[in-house]
Amino acid sequence: MTINQPLTTFAGLPVVAVEEGQGTADPAAVAWRVDMEDFEADPEEFAASFAQVLERCGPAGPTALIIGEWGSAYEDAFPVELLVDNAARLGALRALFIGEMTSEQCEISWIQHGDITPVLTAFPALEHLWVRGAEGLELTPVRHESLRELVLQSGGLPAAVVRAVGACDLPNLTHLELWLGVEQYGGDARADDLAPILAGRSLPALTHLGLRNSVIADEVAAAVAAAPVVAGPPGLARWGGGPGAAGAGSLLAGHPPTHLKSLDLSHHFMSPELARRLVEELPGVAVDVSDEQEEEEWGRYTAVSE
Repeated sequence: MTINQPLTTFAGLPVVAVEEGQGTADPAAVAWRVDMEDFEADPEEFAASFAQVLERCGPAGPTALIIGEWGSAYEDAFPVELLVDNAARLGALRALFIGEMTSEQCEISWIQHGDITPVLTAFPALEHLWVRGAEGLELTPVRHESLRELVLQSGGLPAAVVRAVGACDLPNLTHLELWLGVEQYGGDARADDLAPILAGRSLPALTHLGLRNSVIADEVAAAVAAAPVVAGPPGLARWGGGPGAAGAGSLLAGHPPTHLKSLDLSHHFMSPELARRLVEELPGVAVDVSDEQEEEEWGRYTAVSE
């Protein structure tokens, strides 16, 4: 779980920066990255770089698009209207990542956003949506029949956004990943806010659930262990996001997740003995208990923070 290096592939496609993609043989076979080198670039400069992508990809636009620094992302929300206003020229868009910045460009808790609902309504064929950062992030529950993957990476994900995800009607979503973060950076969600997601009713196709980077990992683990979604498809992988003894105990005492293919509990606060017990009691599951952490006197560090 790192944000210190830019992606080299996205949605199964190699990433090409717009300034390096001149002459690309098949513009639809790459994921285009628009990223301002100057973190205080003018909006017009970002819009011009975005226009280059449209020009190079033809009438249907890119298949996959990555938005990095758009200029003063630490204080100005991503201009969603730039995408929405050009929806007619983005008919081929299937994968979108908004805010793919390293911590050197902008700390994850500083990245500003607004309402991302218009992205889902303007692009009904979108299959993959990733968003990094959650300061000011908003989402209104919607129905979206094409979305297969939703990833919200944050240092603190607001409870209102978590509840909105659970209230969405996403019948074909197979992959959901939420970085819950810490309250200091806006992550005020509790396990109760995850109840609709863990019930599985609005996400009937879900095969992969990640509840990551969470300071309330023990509370989340207890909710997951008793949730109907635990008895879901055998491919479902769950991240406890760094549980300790209480969270591990809940996983062992709840519905035995022996049908899973994998269970990622890395960056954890369990004792070596308890971690070993989890691995031994789930013999058919690839359990990741790497990156053991020491709890500080004041609390725990999440995997991605400042």
